[in-house]
Amino acid sequence: MRVLLWAFGLAVLLFLLLPVLAILPLSFSAGGFLHYPLPGFSLRWYRDFLASDFWLPALGNSLVVGLGASALAVAFGTPAAFGLWRARLPFQGAILAVLLAPLAVPGIVVAVALLLAFGRWGLANSHAGLILAHAMLGVPFVVVSVLASLAQFDPLLLRAAASCGATPLHAFRRICLPRIAPGIAAGALFAFATSLDEVVVALFLGGPGQRTLPRQMFAGLGDQISLTVLAAACVMVALSVLLLALGTRLRRR
Repeated sequence: MRVLLWAFGLAVLLFLLLPVLAILPLSFSAGGFLHYPLPGFSLRWYRDFLASDFWLPALGNSLVVGLGASALAVAFGTPAAFGLWRARLPFQGAILAVLLAPLAVPGIVVAVALLLAFGRWGLANSHAGLILAHAMLGVPFVVVSVLASLAQFDPLLLRAAASCGATPLHAFRRICLPRIAPGIAAGALFAFATSLDEVVVALFLGGPGQRTLPRQMFAGLGDQISLTVLAAACVMVALSVLLLALGTRLRRR
């Protein structure tokens, strides 16, 4: 039975990884078409990626938006998670459901709603609007991750700090925050990964100056497929693997 479970798990893992494993060699192809066997190996598509006037700015926009969105998600999600953990509200389940709603609501619905709202406030076609939108999508990951860390935190430590004269803010900063820091960092990583991979909201809210890497990849598949898209995909895979490794390290701590 154990062998069957291992075989089934390996089959599922291969099923999930095969698309990625198929893309990686094609990004080193010397030809200009998506086909096997490869006519040869070349770094031309990576050189095109690094020398392009579109791909590198798109990667820079993705990093700027992702870092800003993850910082805002932490700033919004950490107090929300702490408040839900500390307080005993009558509609606590409903509040948590609202905070986690971006995980369940379809992206197209979120994008249309944000476009209508941000258009009135002048935030459409701006980096600020895109960062706010991606931060909203990342808040649920921070809330879940911080709540998981708070579940292992003893609230009696805060009472002990208060009995010693510490203010609530000082007690949170000196006692609670260091112990839930791995959960906050993990939530920030997931928020950054969500922003890095998001394309629907970027299509609706981003203008020509806010092209992110996924949006540029989507545009690159419109008329003529260039293998530079695969080089960009490999860059995203490398970033995702790095984020996964960091998240695994934080969870172990």
